[in-house]
Amino acid sequence: MISEVFIDRPRFAVVVSLVISIAGLIALLNIPVTQFPDIVPPQVNVRANYPGASAETLESAVAQPIEEAVNGVDRMLYMSSQSSGNGSYALTVTFAIGSDPDMNMVNVQNRLKKVESALPAEVTRLGIDVDKSNSGMLKAIAFYSPDGSLDRLTLSNWVTSNVVDAVSRIPGVGNVQDFGSPYSMRIWLDAARMSKLGLAPADVIQALSRQNLQAVVGELGGPPTDGRQELHFT
Repeated sequence: MISEVFIDRPRFAVVVSLVISIAGLIALLNIPVTQFPDIVPPQVNVRANYPGASAETLESAVAQPIEEAVNGVDRMLYMSSQSSGNGSYALTVTFAIGSDPDMNMVNVQNRLKKVESALPAEVTRLGIDVDKSNSGMLKAIAFYSPDGSLDRLTLSNWVTSNVVDAVSRIPGVGNVQDFGSPYSMRIWLDAARMSKLGLAPADVIQALSRQNLQAVVGELGGPPTDGRQELHFT
């Protein structure tokens, strides 16, 4: 038996093991990355937001039109979606192993273009995000203030400004999500009071939008001038 050769000659067995290990390390360091097989099917994520909508409303008004349009896209295996009570919708489309992730994303975007007119205006105004990534989280990083001088909102702003963009530019990173404290406004409406005034929730949204307008007032000292104007103020 060949095993008896190595048992009777332990030094020879050690030398053979070292040669195999060294050859494996040399091959590992020199093998092209393109030679590694694809073992995880590529995925395309679709995210939309419908502020104020319940999960049932989100499922009927947003999820059904999007999923009917995306269903059957080229080389798709299956898809899964989630409608949350906070108005957020997420769809994950899984494609066959070996398919081009860029082409998969383009195909999904083309399908979504056909159904945008059937979605609520608020959803299309906020935009529908489509990106290619894997559903598995690679890493989670926690930020905190050692002396407690910074609150969660300040830390979230710092991470968004200094960390999220830098990490997103790393090759291979599909998406970076900040789980901090975003700016938001929640308004509770008195249904009886609004009924007496003849108002609807859309009227409140429009009033808030008008008050949040960024207006450009103009400039001083701009053309046409007589050529002797020295100062220019926007």
